[in-house]
Amino acid sequence: MRFKKYLPGILAAATLVSTSTLSFADDKPYIALVSKGFQHQFWQAVKIGAEQAAEELGATVTFEGPDGEGAVDRQMDMISAAIAKKPTALGIAAIDSQAAVPLLKRAAKEGIPVIAFDSGVASDIPLTTASTDNLASAALAADKMAELIGGTGKVAIVSFDQTSQTGIERRDGFVDQIKAAHSDIEIVAIEYGGGDHLKSAEITKTLLQAYPDLKGVFGTNEGSAIGVAIGKKESGSDVIVVGYDSGKAQTDAIRDGTIAGAITQNPVGIGYEVVKAGIAAANGETLEKHVDTGFYWYDQNNIDDPTIKAVLYD
Repeated sequence: MRFKKYLPGILAAATLVSTSTLSFADDKPYIALVSKGFQHQFWQAVKIGAEQAAEELGATVTFEGPDGEGAVDRQMDMISAAIAKKPTALGIAAIDSQAAVPLLKRAAKEGIPVIAFDSGVASDIPLTTASTDNLASAALAADKMAELIGGTGKVAIVSFDQTSQTGIERRDGFVDQIKAAHSDIEIVAIEYGGGDHLKSAEITKTLLQAYPDLKGVFGTNEGSAIGVAIGKKESGSDVIVVGYDSGKAQTDAIRDGTIAGAITQNPVGIGYEVVKAGIAAANGETLEKHVDTGFYWYDQNNIDDPTIKAVLYD
């Protein structure tokens, strides 16, 4: 896999590692990170960014997540175990924006700064959130879908969940933009496949049978988009697929035309920024409420451009 340095974080590192400002003279700060999952290349890229920041900023990190992005109970166990280790700061990408709140209250009560990454929670406990602007990126996906299908017709969404802030915002960003700017397009179905390839593929095949005139499907994360592409192939359909994320299976599908294009995030940057923010928070620094780590549209026309290559995680 190919991962690029996250230069903005590196340029800012000097302000965080000064021995005159940090309060960790004897021991390295320890940042515990709990992600929504571990199986997708996206999370592996976030982990690399976190480890990169830890090395450069003189910290120690642990990074874990459940096998599947729907395993709320397993993630709750991981968060509880992380808090018990008394980390310098806790980073959390919540599967369920509500379920994680009691544990985050516990962390705050114990004086552990909480940093959200990728997906926020229904609480003001996190001091900042390092993430993609999911509403804006999904709106861009809607605009691209409209362009690809000629501005009219039926489309559907295959999302990964309706409990995480990420899942909610990507769904709503797409839906709201279609309603606001593309009134001749009808969203006929919104389905949830848990980010699982096989389940998302079966959902897609069912959609294609139910709506033979379906023009487009938006897959809202790596697993969803790959599943939609599989369902399209297995159905022999020419439906337009717009994806999200950029693992190898998805970039391959864009190269061969199965997926028309997708939004790529900057997961290395997300990992870097959450560790950087955790150290800053533990040192008493005031943080902005959101760190926007950026996003890009990519397709066959620009997939090999240097700017895009730097943020692909294939």
